[in-house]
Amino acid sequence: MSAPHRPAGEPHRPAGEPPGAAGEQRVAVITGAARGIGAATARRLASAGWRLVLVDRCKDDPGLGYPLATPEELATVVEECGPGRAEGVIADVRDQAALDGAAAVALERFGGLDAALAVAGCIGGGVEAWKTPDALWTTLLSVNLEGAWRLAKAAVPAMLERPAPRQGRFVAVASAGGTVGIHLLAAYSAAKHGVVGLVRSLAAELAPHGITANAVAPGSTATVMLDASARLYHLAGPGELTDQHLIRRALSPEEPAALIAWLCGPDSSGVTGAVLPVDLGMTAR
Repeated sequence: MSAPHRPAGEPHRPAGEPPGAAGEQRVAVITGAARGIGAATARRLASAGWRLVLVDRCKDDPGLGYPLATPEELATVVEECGPGRAEGVIADVRDQAALDGAAAVALERFGGLDAALAVAGCIGGGVEAWKTPDALWTTLLSVNLEGAWRLAKAAVPAMLERPAPRQGRFVAVASAGGTVGIHLLAAYSAAKHGVVGLVRSLAAELAPHGITANAVAPGSTATVMLDASARLYHLAGPGELTDQHLIRRALSPEEPAALIAWLCGPDSSGVTGAVLPVDLGMTAR
């Protein structure tokens, strides 16, 4: 199911807009795009001239204890990207056919695909690893890790349709919890560690095709997920979680988004297989 389509026709490319691999507009698909880091990334790339397919589930998950994004939030981000720049697609990252459909929208609506950004994620826990309910374990692994893999399955064949030499990009949002252990968040941490392994393997496999693969590892970021994390730890508020940062504040979603956008651009062409922290020093101790 798609959000309302915008008028057909290719908009004029502003001066300085990055060209695609074949001299065309650059196109990205972003999961988890209705709010938080995904929405901030969409706005940043749109301002740089990218055309975007914005994917979000837009429906609550009964296995999670906090509200997920809404269709209205996704439609707002599409609108904020500007006329003709973005297409909204309501899809669950666990649904391969739905992600295949999002990649098809990129090809049909914008003529190609140059970047796939796996931003969708969820959090849960609050108990030791051995007490984690089976259903919660499955949800966290399937959304955070399987969702990134399914996006690669959908997007890489589309990116390979660009003629060589390509400038393709695959970027996944891992977490500071993907490089260190996190107390009472074993399933989340395990999934994000898996994202790191997936990205490094993709980097090796995609290198001959002119496509880089990298992970961004944020610390505590001011999103609905951070609020949910605070409740899991029975804290008074999310601000208490920032004590683990060297710089004692929460990240804004725009800060990881800036790093993701840089990884999508030409200046990052020498970076692949990397896990880049944007965590205010959380993992520097």
